[in-house]
Amino acid sequence: MHRLPGYRTQWEIDEQTTLGAAYVRSLMRGQLRAGLTAFALLALPVITLPLFFDALGNATVVWLVLGFGCYPPLVALAWWYVRRAERNERDFARLVRGAGHHPGPPGTP
Repeated sequence: MHRLPGYRTQWEIDEQTTLGAAYVRSLMRGQLRAGLTAFALLALPVITLPLFFDALGNATVVWLVLGFGCYPPLVALAWWYVRRAERNERDFARLVRGAGHHPGPPGTP
């Protein structure tokens, strides 16, 4: 039987061994860290915007900021979060497959 690199890692995860659980916890920690970072980056402006608007006092500028100024940072934050989560999953998949494993028939680079 031909075993691919990473077979042992996949077995550890499938069989829910202590090592496999550690691999999964590592992925979950990375995803949680990305989520908490995104939440913090979102919460900071949400908390401070009312103070900014109160100090500004100009209703037109307030509506312009709310209508147009909030969306680009939200889109950028969402883009960053998705890229980070995908990178975490890609790194985890690479770990499970094995670092040197390339998909394809044996003997191909």
